[in-house]
Amino acid sequence: MPRYALKIEYDGGPFRGWQRQAALPTVQGAVEDALRKLDTNHPGIGAAGRTDTGVHATGQVAHCDMARDWDPFRLGEALNHHLKPVPVAILAVSAVPDDWHARFGATERRYLFRLICRRAPTTHEAGLVWQVNHMLDPDRMAQAAQHLVGQHDFTTFRASECQAASPVKTLDEAQVTAHAIPHGQEVRFTFRARSFLHNQVRSMVGTLERVGAGAWQPDDVARVLAARDRAQCGPVCPPQGLYLTGVTYPEDPFPMP
Repeated sequence: MPRYALKIEYDGGPFRGWQRQAALPTVQGAVEDALRKLDTNHPGIGAAGRTDTGVHATGQVAHCDMARDWDPFRLGEALNHHLKPVPVAILAVSAVPDDWHARFGATERRYLFRLICRRAPTTHEAGLVWQVNHMLDPDRMAQAAQHLVGQHDFTTFRASECQAASPVKTLDEAQVTAHAIPHGQEVRFTFRARSFLHNQVRSMVGTLERVGAGAWQPDDVARVLAARDRAQCGPVCPPQGLYLTGVTYPEDPFPMP
């Protein structure tokens, strides 16, 4: 069976996360339903990562096996036709070797978290950002974020239901940037690592927000990280500001034309 890599974008708001669940709307379920319009006995897909309820993606990657050969462009067009009207889009399709795996072949995953600071409610960005009604100090948050870079035991920032074999992860990048928007401020957090623990990004952002608000000092992040105690973590922020923006492989399955 020929195998294809899919680059997928989605609005996570209407879904109960990525992973298929019986009788609940999920992103995996939507893509697999579309695939079964093309191949009735399609066995399902594998993905680079499972996003939670409400989390978005601009660069999720999955693989699928088809019963017959498809031109990648035509496969993407057919899937997008059958995905309407759900907010999921196949951005690119590429033929890959039979042993290529979206999850196990990945060497890096990248996440973005968007936070808007303003008093007035969001309109165009509703459901796509976390909003707080106070301004934040991005320099303090950027300083604090550097305590998280490197290899650490991230137990403090790990959900209790996390199924990872070890809490030790290597965070390659943690950046905080901010820019002005009408009557407020948008703060963006970007993270890079080979893999992440369940709720790790949302836990780190929630903690950094406390630093930006002045409730914590930047060095408090190093203290709670070293404590390896979930109770020491700041509030876990809501999911709607989180985006899986990309997945890296030893060889890019979606080379630019």
